[in-house]
Amino acid sequence: MFLQRIGTKGIRLGTVFDRAAARHPANPVYLDHTLDIAPELGHRVTLTEIADLVDDLASRLWASRVRPGDHVVVHKSDNFDISLLAYSVARVGAVPVLLSPKLDGETVARLLGRLRRPTLVTDQAKLEKELPSDVFELTERVLLAAGSFPEAVSLDSLSGVARVRPASRPQHLPALITHTSGTTGLPKLAVQTGHTIQARCRPQSVLLTPVSRREPIAVHVSFAHSRMISGAALFASRGHPLIVLRDDDPERVAQLFSRVPPGMVESHPNTLLHWEVLADHPARPLARVRCFSNTFDAIHPRTVDTLLGASERRMPFFAQTYGQSETGAVCARTYTRRHRVGADGRCVGRNFSGLTEVRVVSRDGRTPTKDSPGHIEARSGGQIVTYLGEQERFDGQFSADGWWRMGDLGYRTRWGCVHLLDREVDEIPGISSTLELEDKLFTRLPELLEVIIVPGGGGAPVPVVCTRGDAPLDRARWRSAVVDLPELAEPVQRRLEELPHTATTKVKRLELARLLAGPEGAAG
Repeated sequence: MFLQRIGTKGIRLGTVFDRAAARHPANPVYLDHTLDIAPELGHRVTLTEIADLVDDLASRLWASRVRPGDHVVVHKSDNFDISLLAYSVARVGAVPVLLSPKLDGETVARLLGRLRRPTLVTDQAKLEKELPSDVFELTERVLLAAGSFPEAVSLDSLSGVARVRPASRPQHLPALITHTSGTTGLPKLAVQTGHTIQARCRPQSVLLTPVSRREPIAVHVSFAHSRMISGAALFASRGHPLIVLRDDDPERVAQLFSRVPPGMVESHPNTLLHWEVLADHPARPLARVRCFSNTFDAIHPRTVDTLLGASERRMPFFAQTYGQSETGAVCARTYTRRHRVGADGRCVGRNFSGLTEVRVVSRDGRTPTKDSPGHIEARSGGQIVTYLGEQERFDGQFSADGWWRMGDLGYRTRWGCVHLLDREVDEIPGISSTLELEDKLFTRLPELLEVIIVPGGGGAPVPVVCTRGDAPLDRARWRSAVVDLPELAEPVQRRLEELPHTATTKVKRLELARLLAGPEGAAG
């Protein structure tokens, strides 16, 4: 990883937009919503206005007695200002702690308890409807990004305070805390530094090389996710116009993309799957897309095929990245139209030469193969430095020789490509890869919007399916699709919103399996 050691000065989150605005002052940021913290800015702002807003919010935080080294938790209603508040917190030298709007109030309270009375930035809606009253005892102060509430201070009331100079903070110290997906229990608080955030930007810069800096980049990523923080900083610094989406409704997305055609689209894999319908939309919202990119998880070949087919560019490509919250992207591969037919969705590509390293370690003494997969392990300059308050748990994720265990099973081909078969906790005896089975079902049944295969409580594995428009599953088509697959139980159909999801739209497989094991859970 020698390239990660060259010019590693740290990202300096608090002044990212100052530097971007100095180079590209009039570059636009298009929003599909207004900012709770500054609704008067509307749906189109410039980088200069964003930089001024971050500076203004930082000054209000300083006026409310937030100081360098303090933890400031941002947990508010879904909005791009979650990310902007993170930059503002960093600007005064404090450490932003971003908790997804999708976390329930009890989980938020438990995470607050790990932080030794932080400042909490939230809003009236969260305090009235979701957060327990003891958040006031767990925090030093509660600030409101919108609305009013007894004992809380509105940031709006601090409007007009004197601006303060950005704090200078060593880049090896904590600079950002986000949480893990929580698919296996209470989320962990992952700590990054300015150095590790900068390191995460470098692999993404490699993937952006073919995309012109004049091309707008559309982003639909959780505003509380580390990828949003590093991604927005990278895109703005490169000079790309930004399209920031909160709503993933295909019709609303089509309308915005028709007005401002993106040259690149980045989102979570499940969101891109949801957007397959845009390929046939009469407005041709994906016609100008040069690059599609997903965040850190494997994508289904059907989705790649459909989206690439919707672009009218001469050589569009799909950038598939693999990683996790703790490491950033560690592997990548690209698909072009010539890869579409018969692409192996389990292949997540190769490491970034000089930037990341990946290996697969045997579990049984044999060379890892598809039939005998091993543990996928990685090294990355973007590696988090700890789980806050859980150092022993963090240390336990490393092998004896210092490699980070990703928690996934797979193997490496003779060409060096890493193939991801399953999460360790999701492995089902008798099935080499549940993810591969799901890929096949998606390809054979285009009407599927989601399919998740979970353990069957002693019997055959249970497929849980969601269809477009919640149309009843055609059982005859299903039987034809599974005829050559390992034995599966009868499918259980659910609406997509009924499935438990993480903040990044991944289905919580263990929780889903527990729900199905309940008294009425498996009723089709």
